[in-house]
Amino acid sequence: MSCTQKAQLIVDEDFEIGQVNDRLFGSFVEHLGRCVYTGLYEPGHPTADANGFRRDVIDLVRELGATTIRYPGGNFVSGYRWEDGVGPKGGRPRRLDEAWHSTETNQFGLHEMATWLDTVGGNELMEAVNLGTRGLEDALDLLEYANIPGGTALSEARRANGADEPFNIRMWCLGNEMDGPWQMGHKSAEDYGTLAASVARGMRQIDPDLELVVCGSSAHNMPTFGSWEETVLTKAYDLVDFVSCHAYYEPHDGDMASFLASGVDMDGFIKDVAALIAASKARLKSKHDVYISFDEWNVWYQSAEASRNPEGIGNWPVAPHLLEDVYSVADAVVFGDLMITLLKNADHVRSASLAQLVNVIAPIMTEPGGPAWRQTTFYPFSTVARLAKGGTVLEPKLESTQVETGQYGSVDTVDSVAVRGADGSISVFAVNRSLDEAAEFEVSLPESLSDLGSRTLTASTLHDDDIHTRNTLESQNRVVPKTNTTAKFDPARRTVNITLPPVSWTAIHLS
Repeated sequence: MSCTQKAQLIVDEDFEIGQVNDRLFGSFVEHLGRCVYTGLYEPGHPTADANGFRRDVIDLVRELGATTIRYPGGNFVSGYRWEDGVGPKGGRPRRLDEAWHSTETNQFGLHEMATWLDTVGGNELMEAVNLGTRGLEDALDLLEYANIPGGTALSEARRANGADEPFNIRMWCLGNEMDGPWQMGHKSAEDYGTLAASVARGMRQIDPDLELVVCGSSAHNMPTFGSWEETVLTKAYDLVDFVSCHAYYEPHDGDMASFLASGVDMDGFIKDVAALIAASKARLKSKHDVYISFDEWNVWYQSAEASRNPEGIGNWPVAPHLLEDVYSVADAVVFGDLMITLLKNADHVRSASLAQLVNVIAPIMTEPGGPAWRQTTFYPFSTVARLAKGGTVLEPKLESTQVETGQYGSVDTVDSVAVRGADGSISVFAVNRSLDEAAEFEVSLPESLSDLGSRTLTASTLHDDDIHTRNTLESQNRVVPKTNTTAKFDPARRTVNITLPPVSWTAIHLS
């Protein structure tokens, strides 16, 4: 294995980017394909509890470390009637889901989602309102139903439906991807900004302390990117707390080198939106702070057969197999680099949602009536969530050799970030983007780090000589992180040295 690639990360505790917000480890549950039905919810499954929730999935979600759950969409929410999903299940209507050309049975709705989150434990509901086919009145009705303790028609209806206490949802998305022509109720920036500001004002009249997310651009390369944010923030800046970003990555025309450098695009997207927010704040002379909610991100093979909707006026299946990408080692390495990028921007990104949680471009897969298992992307997420929650991101001082990409030019071979844990530990996450060369990586530890001689080093790497290797129903543990035996800790020199294989993601932890 050749090792002409080199990189060094200097960990300096005097320079902090920001705290790691728990909401960075959010995920996303949409009524799409099998995310809900035969994913979270499968009455009759051997592991199902009394509510029909798959306990094997719950166990994996806990292990994953997901926090805030964005729900119920996604494109789905732009045609959703929230009241269809409450009340006795026998009386809930079946509806067409135009977004994904499916039939929605409404057997799982707001009450089930809240109960599922309570069962998982330690999770927060991030609710999206329909600003596609609906607007202010319906958003206010949903808020009243969900958050008012009692004494009104809607709050008493919630209590009659089994939730005596309010759901107390704090974070709300004002629609979904309203800049996208594919979205039901797609609007211009002018029209959406006016509507979002109106809905935000109305919701704050009920509860002024809500945290509201306004739709930003649904991709970095949208034709309206930049002008959309400027227009929407001009109308709604002081009424909202977050601007959303969405980004999905896949290799184009076999360009794996550019695919492995997808984090470069995400980093630029975040910095561009942060600059637009800062410009709006200055232009409006506001004292209010707005942050980024990167509430859809992942690897997604959008051009693949699995992502094609059913077709035909008479063909509206229930919970069809949709967007069920089976992720490779290369996908997991890109995924891990995107997590590094989110951490490096923790001062701007205060919330993020991996899209999605189960079956649909997800880290967890299930077989109806059968097992649940971890995709390759499960491991970077669960590792970072376990080691970085509650920590502080330290400013990366990274020097690296370069690799060439067709899309982004020369980029760092190694991308990395360090997090100081609440317990005083240091975690370093690193990715080697080279397709064919290992990288010698040195971490220089800060002078302020005490008791080095008594500290313990662990290092694990996700890698396979075949970058297309995947975990499947038949081979569920084919790809797992393995101890990196090249890691050497020198307390006297205050360094960790490790070899990063090509196309690999590594976690280093000094406890």
